[in-house]
Amino acid sequence: ITEDVLHGAAWNKYGTFCRPETITNAQQSDAVLVGAVGGPEWDHITIEGGPTEQDGLMKLRMELDVFAGLRPAKAWDCLISKTPYRPDLVQGANVMVMREMCGGSFFTTHRGIEDLTDGGQRAFDLNEYTSFEIERFARASFEVARLRKGKIVSVDKSNVVVAGALWREIVGRIGSDEYPDVKLQHFFADNAIYQLGLNPTAFDVIMADNLFGDLISDQAGIIAGSLGILPSACLPGIPKPGESIGPGIYEPVHGSAPDIAGRGIANPIGMILSVAMMLEFGIGHDQVAQKIHAAVALSFESGTLTPDLGGSATTKEVTDLVINNYRGL
Repeated sequence: ITEDVLHGAAWNKYGTFCRPETITNAQQSDAVLVGAVGGPEWDHITIEGGPTEQDGLMKLRMELDVFAGLRPAKAWDCLISKTPYRPDLVQGANVMVMREMCGGSFFTTHRGIEDLTDGGQRAFDLNEYTSFEIERFARASFEVARLRKGKIVSVDKSNVVVAGALWREIVGRIGSDEYPDVKLQHFFADNAIYQLGLNPTAFDVIMADNLFGDLISDQAGIIAGSLGILPSACLPGIPKPGESIGPGIYEPVHGSAPDIAGRGIANPIGMILSVAMMLEFGIGHDQVAQKIHAAVALSFESGTLTPDLGGSATTKEVTDLVINNYRGL
């Protein structure tokens, strides 16, 4: 195991958000585990080279080409009271949001703010996708759907956005030609978010581009009760069960939460479950990953919760409990 710094910590120490050495070390690893990055101190730093040079995590994603983002969210029976849902609406909900991670408006270099002759300004970020990017992501998403319940919802705005029209055409073709056993539905993004909030148990796998996937994965977090317990994996493909692929990036979905930094009350479960995903997809240790999930479930059932879930436990107390639960299984 080797350690390094990224984004703000890297900027403060080295004057760059992601060092070449960091990329090389990551490329030579089986997996990369990342803590939450970002904060107001670095949000408005502008340097040459486009968006990836201004965001260490985006740079790392691009260099590792981890285009397939997996963001699972499930309703834990003992945490349903922590959600805004009636139990009968959310019980049993288990959603996998597939987010495209290396394209779209987040990564475009066609962006900027221009001064207009009338004294105003114009801002623009081009949302662009190639057929190659859509095809490989569609195949990864269909593979995940095939391993689950065999159904998938593809999200776009093909009614008003040209990139969305290409997205829908390619996803539909990949589905009918290569995955006829997987039931595919197309939803417009606004309706998908509404329907997910209204009836979360109706969904299994949801695939979306970088922007819509970012929005929908947070919406799905309501199912779990807190963003603090959501893990994620960014992979260069989908491995077969029991096999591994990498190097992928594994990180909690939640942000860096600078407002509670240093207080010892951040929820560690998102990171712990990200480790479980790392063991499953990056190392091929499915049984160990399942054991971690069981240990986390026991910690929830004990009522030992951090403040984001209405409890008073510290980060260390929850972590120690999960470790003890794991050792006892």
